[in-house]
Amino acid sequence: MDTDMSDVLVAFADDRWHTPDLSGAEAVIVGAVRAVLVSRAAADVARRRVEIGVRLTNDQDIQALNRDWRGQDKPTNVLAFALDDDGPLPVGGDESGVPLGDIVVAFETCAREARDEGKPIANHLCHLVVHGTLHLLGFDHDVADDAEIMESAEREILAGLGIPDPYAGSVAA
Repeated sequence: MDTDMSDVLVAFADDRWHTPDLSGAEAVIVGAVRAVLVSRAAADVARRRVEIGVRLTNDQDIQALNRDWRGQDKPTNVLAFALDDDGPLPVGGDESGVPLGDIVVAFETCAREARDEGKPIANHLCHLVVHGTLHLLGFDHDVADDAEIMESAEREILAGLGIPDPYAGSVAA
């Protein structure tokens, strides 16, 4: 997919995302989404303009979403809400974008995980956005075989962005 064939709409719902370590957060997010869309992982996505929304929020907001949509009353790092689970995007059509869905990332959890794993928060944000974008494309990790496929795609995409393997040294994702 041509990298100009996507619209990434970023909403800052928590001011803590405007830290010096994340001064380029919007560029990180756009780069992460576009890297997924041009990867082998997105080979089944029709070659037309797509739209993805990314909301940078906090643990309180993401906990409410996680509770209401997944039945898990706890914060999490990232949630992805696909708008269409009916298969590949249609081919052709007009210049308007096809909405794929929304990604939500929680500041406190993202920052804590980055600190605990000794990695820059911008790299972890990039990983979470890649992860969420893959979910919007239909990838999942509930079953071990699916998790291996998704993590392999994440590693390849992140390596292309110059980000080290986020799973190196971990037993489980």
